[in-house]
Amino acid sequence: MKYVSTRGRAPELEFEDALLTGLARDGGLYVPAVWPHWSKDEIASLAGLSYEETAFRVMRPYIGASITDADLRAMIEGAYSGFRHEAVVPLRQMAANDWLLELFHGPTLAFKDVAMQILARLFDHVLAAKGRRITVVGATSGDTGSAAIEAFRGRDTTDIFILHPKGRVSEVQRRQMTTVLDANVHNIAVEGSFDDCQALVKAMFNDHAFRDEVSLAGVNSINWGRVMAQIVYFFTSAVALGAPHRPVSFSVPTGNFGDIFAGYAAAKMGLPVDRLIIATNVNDILARTLETGRYEVGKVVPTISPSMDIQVSSNFERLLFDAYGNDGETVTRAMQSLSQSGAFEVEKAAMDAIRECFGAVRVDETETAETIRRTLAETEELVDPHSAVGLAAAARLRGDASVPMVTLATAHPAKFPDAVKKATGIHPDLPPAMADLFQREERLAALPNDLGSVEAFIRERARSVTV
Repeated sequence: MKYVSTRGRAPELEFEDALLTGLARDGGLYVPAVWPHWSKDEIASLAGLSYEETAFRVMRPYIGASITDADLRAMIEGAYSGFRHEAVVPLRQMAANDWLLELFHGPTLAFKDVAMQILARLFDHVLAAKGRRITVVGATSGDTGSAAIEAFRGRDTTDIFILHPKGRVSEVQRRQMTTVLDANVHNIAVEGSFDDCQALVKAMFNDHAFRDEVSLAGVNSINWGRVMAQIVYFFTSAVALGAPHRPVSFSVPTGNFGDIFAGYAAAKMGLPVDRLIIATNVNDILARTLETGRYEVGKVVPTISPSMDIQVSSNFERLLFDAYGNDGETVTRAMQSLSQSGAFEVEKAAMDAIRECFGAVRVDETETAETIRRTLAETEELVDPHSAVGLAAAARLRGDASVPMVTLATAHPAKFPDAVKKATGIHPDLPPAMADLFQREERLAALPNDLGSVEAFIRERARSVTV
């Protein structure tokens, strides 16, 4: 399997190199040069398999021959052995043909665990084979950081630096990161928004001298390995609900567009996806883009669903590349326009192609809280604000009632206790293993939104610095 950059100017890479590179050197994101495609019989053969076996079959064609079947199976088994539910990502029925896909049974109570646990093991395997050590950097709006830290903590091949927007993540999310005291873990609270943190990470990757000096690697969803691992649960849930013999729709709480792009990748592989619903909060750049054809950055508004408080959805570039027929030059011009003026127009043919598969809904704070309350009253299910945004969007774009609708429940309600309690009067408890979270020691560094300051902090602490 070869990987190409969405901007068309970086060299093609094998899986291992795309994994370690993260962001292409031309500023683009790596995608498969050719999508693997499955027949109906191949999809049907997944019925009744364990999550781990399905993960092996779905990820295998993306990885190629450099990792043996035995090693890949062992990494997958290790990745999901610590999840609190035997199904890993169980489906819960909410109504006659409406379902909730619970993605929060991993160690940090969020969907990011599903990909991050296998990603860390893939990194370790590849780095050990190459005799290398790297510096991982990532930006988080809340969940990516804690999932990455939990997955990479204590690993000798990796130092990890996570940037989060100071004061703009929930207290549970922050403490899940800052109470991990392993020597290879470094938390940075940046004065700014998630978009500022993400821009700093991209700037570090585009500073090629610094990138090479510290052997930089990324774990945000700009890394193809993250998206690849998330494709799996679109297959497991759809097959459980009758695919490939009938289509299935998905409503996905969406910030950086990585999770829903994994659903698009599943459709490219042959999974019969009826609709992919982009569920956004009031930071609605994607909903506005689908409505108007213009991608225009606005001001980030803090909400009760902070992991979606994003205006620059990086993985949308991957969708654009596909909609433009793998035309890297057109994508490059769009990204240059975004950098210079904060906006670009999507060409009509590409926009029409996107609308064929995607719908989008903006859900405000009042509707989010009401959805949390109503879902509890009607189903006895307590959901977090992000999952509530997904449920509200699913209800508004429900469509054909005979098509199963799966809403991705992306986080445990205990990660956002204040919002859940305000909506329902119930304070969701953390699982027993996290009961002492608020008594644990914290360690973090507060830095300005300044590339030089962040790079200096990393340079002083990274064990992979080259002289």
